[in-house]
Formats: sequence, C-alpha cells, structure tokens
Amino acid sequence: MASNLIDGRAIAAQIQLELTVRVAALKARGVVPGLAFVRVGEDPASKVYVGMKEKACAALGLGSATHILPAQTSEAELLALIGQLNAAAHIHGILVQAPLPKPIREAVVFSAVLPAKDVDGFHPVNVGKLMLGDETGFRPCTPAGVLELLVRSGVKTDGAEVVVLGRGNIVGKPMAAMLCQKGRTANSTVTICHSATRDIKAHCRRADIIVAAIGVAEFVTADMVKPGAVVMDVGVNRVPDATSNTGTKLVGDVDFKNVQLIAGKITPNPGGVGPMTIAMLLQNTVRAAEAATR
Repeated sequence: MASNLIDGRAIAAQIQLELTVRVAALKARGVVPGLAFVRVGEDPASKVYVGMKEKACAALGLGSATHILPAQTSEAELLALIGQLNAAAHIHGILVQAPLPKPIREAVVFSAVLPAKDVDGFHPVNVGKLMLGDETGFRPCTPAGVLELLVRSGVKTDGAEVVVLGRGNIVGKPMAAMLCQKGRTANSTVTICHSATRDIKAHCRRADIIVAAIGVAEFVTADMVKPGAVVMDVGVNRVPDATSNTGTKLVGDVDFKNVQLIAGKITPNPGGVGPMTIAMLLQNTVRAAEAATR
C-alpha cells in the first residue's frame, strides 16, 4: 500500500483484535454480546450493509439476530418490534438500518431505541452527550471511525484547521462535534461546508484536514486541496461505468487518483472509512454489553 494511504482495513482489524480480549472476558462471565439488526424492505444497499455487519459479528463471536420486515410494515409495527428488543436481556445493541420506507419517520424510530442499546448513536440522548463531550454516550459509527483513523495514523488534530464537507446528522454534524471537543485527540478548529457555502474551494484549500461527506461523486478535486493536507473520503456514490458488468461502479466524494498525488495522507475508497464503520459498531456493542452487566 502506498506510503500516504490510511489503511482502514488494517486499522479495523487491529480494533477487532483488541475487542476479542473484551469479548472473551464477557463470555467468561457467561455473557455473549448481542446485536439485533432490523431491516425494513428490500433495499439492495441495505441488504449488503446488514450482511457485512452480520459477518463481522460472527467473526468476533458476537450473537446477532436479523429481523426482516416487509416494506409495507407500519411505523407502529416497527415500534412494537423495537419495544420487544429493548426488553430482551440478551440483546445489548439495536441497529435499525436506514433508509426506512415512507411514511415511517426515521427520527421517531431512532428515538424509540433505548439509549443504552443505541449502538448507532442516533438517539437524542446520545446526540446530546456527544455535543456536551460526555463520553458515556455512544458516538455514531462512521464519524467515530474517521476520528479513530486520524488518531491511529498519527495525524495531529490539536489546533488543526478542519473542513467537514456535509452537514448531515449521520456524519457531518457529529464529525464536527467530535473534532472541536477539548481533548488530546480533537481540539480542532472546524468549518462545516454545505450546499449554501460560498467558495467551498477557498475553505478547503486552507484546511489541514478535509472530511468529505457531501454525497457528490469525486467532488473534491486536486485544486481544492492544500499540498500535504489529510483527506478522509466518506462518500459512497454509484456512477456509470461502461467497463463494469453491472454498468456502474462505486466512487467516493474525492477524485482519489489526482488528490492522492498532493495529499499528505488519504483514505482509499473502498478500504478506508467503510471498514471502520463496522469496527466501531462492534466496539459500541461490546461497550453496551459491558455496561449492561456491571
């Protein structure tokens, strides 16, 4: 792997190896960390994502149960299932896979999961704890994975100028909140850019670290990046590709081929942030099991 690549697969494997010790300690006390997946409908991407998470649970020795509901499921029926999982002692974490079919309201569903089992970090209680710098809450997995990549790759965040591209509730906002907290692994000056930002290129060019989570294929180009800057690509975008059997391919939010030439460090896509999202989900689940059995 090129010297300036941040290897998400290797770092995720390191975290999972660390977790094996904690899982073994729990099992020695008769506790198997349990994670419940809830998928509504047959969204192809959701099926793939849940399948990957199931495999990761099995590899680490976690218990998992997947509940697949038809797309016609009502919000009340989904909430009833979540209530059952909240009450199940063997389930320590609950993940409701987004997107959910309309007219189900995601905010209502995420708020129904007990904060202590909210391993996705979407419940208002955990969101509030994140904003307050309270580390007892669960952090959303993707931005937590980005921060872990930065820390374990030796990237200095203290005093760094960071630009976060995207203001979504899943990545952009929590990413900014994590990086601006007081602490050795944060303490950054953060700018959030979005669709109404004037001259995004100018903001990006002064950044020491760019976190691209804007949802636009190859949005970050080489002329937007300061030489030596660290670039974290969170995007997952499907674009046409005549050479592919499916006629499409997945690309990130960064023009990787050209940006890599000037970046100090950069995440590949795939193989960068994606594996870390799953690693942080596993970590949150183990934490939830430890907290539930103290």
